[in-house]
Amino acid sequence: MPMYRSAPRRFAAAIAAVPLAAAGLFVASPPQIAGADPLDPADGITRAENPRVPEGAVWYEQYFDSPVASNDGSPVELHADVIRPADIPADQQTPVILSVGPYFAHAGQTSVEQSATGPSERFNDLIEGADLMDRGYTFVMVDLRGFGGSSGCLDWAGPGEQADVKAAVEWAADQEWSNGKVGMYGKSYDAVTGLIGANLQPDGLEAVIAQEPVWNMYNYLYSNNVPRPNQIYTPSAYNSIASIPGFPEDSQRYRDNAAYTGTPAGACYETNSREPAENTSLDTAYWQARDLAAQAQGSTVPLFVTQGFIETNTKPEDMDTYLANHAGPQRGWLGQWNHVRGNDLDDPDDPNSPLAMGREGWFDEVMSFYDEYLQGVEPTVDYPNFLIQDSDGNWRGQETWPGKARTVSVSLGGGRYLDDGVAQGPAPDRTQADRTQADQRQADQKQADRGRSGEGAAREGDMEYVERTPPGLRKDRDKRGGPRHGEVGQNYATFSDPVRREVRLTGTPAINLKTKGERNVMVRLWDVSPDGTAVMINENVAVLEADGRTRFDLKSMEWTLHRGDSLAVTIGTLTDGYWWPEPSGQQVTVQSAKLDLALQSTTDDVAAEGERAPFLDRYIAAYTADEPMTPPAKGRFRLALPGK
Repeated sequence: MPMYRSAPRRFAAAIAAVPLAAAGLFVASPPQIAGADPLDPADGITRAENPRVPEGAVWYEQYFDSPVASNDGSPVELHADVIRPADIPADQQTPVILSVGPYFAHAGQTSVEQSATGPSERFNDLIEGADLMDRGYTFVMVDLRGFGGSSGCLDWAGPGEQADVKAAVEWAADQEWSNGKVGMYGKSYDAVTGLIGANLQPDGLEAVIAQEPVWNMYNYLYSNNVPRPNQIYTPSAYNSIASIPGFPEDSQRYRDNAAYTGTPAGACYETNSREPAENTSLDTAYWQARDLAAQAQGSTVPLFVTQGFIETNTKPEDMDTYLANHAGPQRGWLGQWNHVRGNDLDDPDDPNSPLAMGREGWFDEVMSFYDEYLQGVEPTVDYPNFLIQDSDGNWRGQETWPGKARTVSVSLGGGRYLDDGVAQGPAPDRTQADRTQADQRQADQKQADRGRSGEGAAREGDMEYVERTPPGLRKDRDKRGGPRHGEVGQNYATFSDPVRREVRLTGTPAINLKTKGERNVMVRLWDVSPDGTAVMINENVAVLEADGRTRFDLKSMEWTLHRGDSLAVTIGTLTDGYWWPEPSGQQVTVQSAKLDLALQSTTDDVAAEGERAPFLDRYIAAYTADEPMTPPAKGRFRLALPGK
């Protein structure tokens, strides 16, 4: 068995000096990190030989082919890091937990973070927290094409990456050390690949756990044809991640795959930057191939998801559609948190910090789920299918989500606004797809440089990155017109009557507009208390349709209106948020507007254990309007459940 050789200190300094974007963007062969002789973990490396190997485990490195060529026509070889219990024979069959994604490079998840090679530590919390090695599970991490030790061009959850996921599951199920049953696990991008796996239903896939995924890839870059800054930042961020080089201790095979940038040199990154910018509508073939919610139709793979309703990163858009299309067993933790894992602490640097989701027992429930579907072990705890935290921080159990609700369609009436919204930063360059290679390289280099510092938008475009504090409402916005009904300003507002009894807004609201004028619209929902304090509880935007009839969904939600509260709906130009609008400067007349809502009683809630997620208070503070809203004496519509 080859021995692990530590890298001298000078190599750590060399790593820190490597410019990541330059290491892979539009050059034929990224520079490698100079250092020691290659390491060959084909026969297994223990923790005693490499401190990055988890306790009680042995690390193997293997390769296999993807059946679909790269978008530049080259064959794709996929790299896997295999973590097995150290105290069992190499060929003993075990259930397999698999994660497939872009964050498993030996050098680091999103940048060069390590001083010597070894398996990614991204899910050591699962390996250690769930005692996977003691339980007799194998954990496998497979690099998507273009990332880590896999060759080919990155493909942003497209047909190539979908083929990689299917190949990875089938490969893992077919190994001599596998019992043929595979469960997928991930958070963020590697939760997206879990949804892909559930959709494709490859042989051997028995269960999927997907934490905070993107349910439809279009929504991460656009909202109903309005570009988000991620339209530019996300491709740049993943170009940078894909350019992370191999270590000198890595095999030549690993380093060659890590160095691949396409044919001609840099083609992978150029294509990855150009295609999302060229395809602005969900109706294009590019985005239809990445509409995971639509592709879930008929899937029967058991699925366990988490989703923060007030997420600032991977938002609850199309979750309702995905779950409705998915036909298999479903479990979920849904609540008022940000982009976190089920076991995360609110402050990861403070061991005494409360849990970010507010509920204990994540790994207990995870392993109950896997034991049932990968080993046929009956659960010893009767967990509710869905555990949901409401906007008061209270937990309840529920068999389905959104569950039994009354759907109402309320008329909001008309109004006028001026479409003069201001973008968040400079608008994206619409000619980007036609730039010369040199211009594109310079633009991507600039974005990636900003991302490396942790201060720029390239890092913000990485699905894994999120700030602990929500951005909130801009307090310096021009308040022309304010939220006053029917006046030409940046928006107008329509209010409900104060609710007479507690009512929950659940599911996915939808807005139907009949308008005259162009171009953008923002719709927001507000919880207005009797003293006028208003908290923004939902929002989405769209480019108005040319025929004047526009319909779109808002985000999925869970929010309780208490007795005396009113619901306010503001309609207007884009004054805030994560978008890059192109304002028309025109007056838009809303001739009619209807809002579809799902209302739910709270009286039959079945309480579950759990605490208030700390992020909820930060969200409320950030999204409370700086001036009170004053509803009219009588609202335009009423929200009530039958008999209420």
